[in-house]
Amino acid sequence: MDAREFTKEMTGQLVRIPNGPPDIQIGFVPNPLPPKWSWPERLWSSLVAARSALASLDGVGKHLPNPEILIWPLQRREAQLSSQLEGTITNPQQQVLFEADPKYPISPSDPANAYREVFNYREALRLRLDGRNQLPLSLRLMRDLHTVLMDGVRGSNQQPGQFRTIQNQIGRPARFVPPPPSHLPEALDELEKYLHVKDSPFDPLVRAFLVHYQFETIHPFCDGNGRVGRLLLSVMIAEWCGLSSQWLYMSPFFEKNRNNYMDLLKGVSTHGAWDLWIEFCLDGVISQAKDTEKRCDRLLQLHRDFHSRLKGGSVRLSQLVDNLFQNPVITVSRYSKQFVVSYPTARSDLKKLHQLGIVQPLDSVDVITYYCPSIYMVTYEDVSE
Repeated sequence: MDAREFTKEMTGQLVRIPNGPPDIQIGFVPNPLPPKWSWPERLWSSLVAARSALASLDGVGKHLPNPEILIWPLQRREAQLSSQLEGTITNPQQQVLFEADPKYPISPSDPANAYREVFNYREALRLRLDGRNQLPLSLRLMRDLHTVLMDGVRGSNQQPGQFRTIQNQIGRPARFVPPPPSHLPEALDELEKYLHVKDSPFDPLVRAFLVHYQFETIHPFCDGNGRVGRLLLSVMIAEWCGLSSQWLYMSPFFEKNRNNYMDLLKGVSTHGAWDLWIEFCLDGVISQAKDTEKRCDRLLQLHRDFHSRLKGGSVRLSQLVDNLFQNPVITVSRYSKQFVVSYPTARSDLKKLHQLGIVQPLDSVDVITYYCPSIYMVTYEDVSE
């Protein structure tokens, strides 16, 4: 990291790292939040538009009897793209098959590592929604998210659920060097205090992105910081902005604008460029909220269409259709166990859905498997048109 990149407007201090290699002889320690930054008038219109888009998105599923039919596909996409930001790429169909029978990788080179990482991300997203973790936004919540995220995958030997005790870096050679371990306790303590602030001069949505910058700059874990930061961001936006559930996920926008995302985070540190960072994030909320609302509308249309095709069929088939939005790939054997029916009955039910054009056979696997291509298209493909 080059100290010459940091100007007098930088939002922290440069500190020496003893015995570091040539590219990490200095680290950056961010100033505590809130920043010494005045809200610019020109961003009011962006904030109003972002909050309006967020409210519109929240309204889509707010009054649904079962909002999970929309939440599950959104979370699958978030898990896929947040992991992709870190270089972990998996096939969506194979990912769902893996989740039907998740396994722990047996070596760092095991292909199951990638599928497990995406699986763990989705599990971490579910912590709050499933009621398994009702902790306030805190350092302990961060550690719990990290524990789930790193369960059994590459890097799981690097203190899962524990803040780092060694120096880390972003990029090789180092593009950015976070605070040395000796500065970590104070930086994290200040961050937790800011999470608990009741009266903030900043809108809750803006405040969430201030915290996201701070977390990513501190980089408190040995591995998994980007994913934990985005997990935490989805929780903050949902809870601080009073949403009925976790409707907004920012990873698709960050992945699409990866270089800009990284440059603007660093620009806050080096040049105090809060305006540009917050403007980028608000634009992302508008873009992502509109994109997600389109996906939700199309998923609802699919849900209504599928049920209309059943024409008053059995309750079991109706439940199966609902479950397809949670798991759009299903094997006959898994369906048999899940609904406690015989194998022939399960096979007959899935054939009925095939005849109705709801599912199609998946021929690339060893066991009899069906998948719903329509749900995949809405979840993963471009809906901008």
